[in-house]
Amino acid sequence: DSDSTGMWQFQVPTGQGQHVFLSVCLEMVSGENCLRMMFNREPAKGRNGRLPDHEPVRLILRPDIENRNFHDTTKAYQGPEHTWPKAVDSTPDSFNFSPDQAHRLDMKMSDGVFVWEPEWQYMIHRPKEAERGLDPDSDLFSPGYFHTFLSGDQSVTLNARISAGKDSESGSLMSSMSDIEPFNFDIAKSLAPVDAMEKAMDHYIVDRGALHTVIAGYPWFLDWGRDALIFVRGLISAGKTDAARAILKLFGQYENDGTIPNMIQRENAGNRDTSDAPLWYINACEDLIKFEGNAAFLDVECGSRTIRQILFSIGEAYMAGTPNGIKMDPESGLIFSPAHFTWMDTNYPAGTPREGYPVEIQALWYRALSFLAGIDHPKDSSKWEKAASQVRSSVLELYLLKDEAYLADCLHAAPGTPARQSEPDDALRPNQLLAVTLGAVSEEDVCRKIVSACEELLVPGAIRSLADRPVRRPLIIEHLGKIMNDPRYPYQGEYSGDEDTKRKPAYHNGTAWTWMFPSYCEAWVKAYGKKSKHTALDWLASTTGLVSKGCVGHVPEVLDGDFPHKHRGCDAQAWGASEFVRVWKLLTSLN
Repeated sequence: DSDSTGMWQFQVPTGQGQHVFLSVCLEMVSGENCLRMMFNREPAKGRNGRLPDHEPVRLILRPDIENRNFHDTTKAYQGPEHTWPKAVDSTPDSFNFSPDQAHRLDMKMSDGVFVWEPEWQYMIHRPKEAERGLDPDSDLFSPGYFHTFLSGDQSVTLNARISAGKDSESGSLMSSMSDIEPFNFDIAKSLAPVDAMEKAMDHYIVDRGALHTVIAGYPWFLDWGRDALIFVRGLISAGKTDAARAILKLFGQYENDGTIPNMIQRENAGNRDTSDAPLWYINACEDLIKFEGNAAFLDVECGSRTIRQILFSIGEAYMAGTPNGIKMDPESGLIFSPAHFTWMDTNYPAGTPREGYPVEIQALWYRALSFLAGIDHPKDSSKWEKAASQVRSSVLELYLLKDEAYLADCLHAAPGTPARQSEPDDALRPNQLLAVTLGAVSEEDVCRKIVSACEELLVPGAIRSLADRPVRRPLIIEHLGKIMNDPRYPYQGEYSGDEDTKRKPAYHNGTAWTWMFPSYCEAWVKAYGKKSKHTALDWLASTTGLVSKGCVGHVPEVLDGDFPHKHRGCDAQAWGASEFVRVWKLLTSLN
């Protein structure tokens, strides 16, 4: 349902032509690493074939356990077969499992008995992993089982909690689990897509110390810089400004010489291979200032500096050059981006080799310069204004492809090569939409040409990362010295198979993305004016089909570019939800 509670219903034969109906509800407990499942035997109410309520049935629940990273598998013979049974302590109604010093699993039944009876299931096959070229076979450990008896209209709850450390105190916690409020499950309840997406956004916000960060997607992403900072824009539009501030303060304290972490792993923020995250940071701060109607946030302390000082640090470093190779070309005002620094990851394998001057980086840079000009001291603002004007002129001059009537996706160049000496590609990609939405291009005829060209990329609820057409400038994808694609026709419409040889080359070369789709709808209104907002909302409403399937109430990371556009990648993606909310609210606010 819309509160992310799941329900399964079973009709269970009990012999002699009779049966019981058993419902199983499941939910994650908010703010805790806790899962609970309620098993309810529905009352017979005199219906034919149902076992009478006064005759109990025995319910047996046997948990299977792994302790692994989502990229790994469990092999019992490598040690767990001997060590894991010794890591279990049990009581008559619960057990805890501590396979290492870092984690402890506690499980308890609200009304029942735990029986110690360890066993293994070997070589459990996972078809998804097999399809992806991964090791698909894993072993599962079960320390025993819970059992209880249920009469009609009785229920029992099974609770599972992960805590940190082998010696975690969980006695009082476990004893209180059965006192949690009962499920309030309404299978008929539904929400409008924008309301569902607003609720979904809360699921991606997590604590990192005293501040917040964003899980980019479930089940396997952590907190990526660009994803989190794009996500913040949706939070702001939804009025969730406290969470937005906490995220901006978290990433702001990591800013150094114009760089912001590309991702954070525990306390390691050393991965700074991103040219877009710092610019999205500036953009998100601008959104917050506009939403709140004042600039007070700019003077908030963030570490040893204010937010305002952090923003100017980014701008100055981009002009002078960052330690990781990002630098403004003084002649054109455009930003050079090393390989693998944009949202279209370009390393191993080089699925989208965009080293040079990617178009969306210039759009973000223009927006950043315009904002910095507005918050700097009047006597110093001319530097930013002049640079912003220079970027706009360069985009029109160097990116607009006269024959195709859209913008080149990237001006390809080696480090140190001026933008005017770079080689524009003719790849039709959706990144150029950000040039429209962020104001780097405002000429009506050019905006309409861009929107018209990108219509070719649309699928319901998503937009393809590359058009299904040949290209003049070849796009070569190599892996271990072998060419993995047709360089003259690089479109790949199915995101499946082995990661390095199949999925990665397709990831940004035809795969359709949910996060950029709302930008098309926003650009539509920029091109055709406020009177066109209903058409743009109709485009955006095609997301409804994604929200009601798969991981209900969320949108997936990507879809196949080819029909029937199967859901792929993460089942639930943060920036897909947030961008839908941001653009929906933007469009509905237009008069």
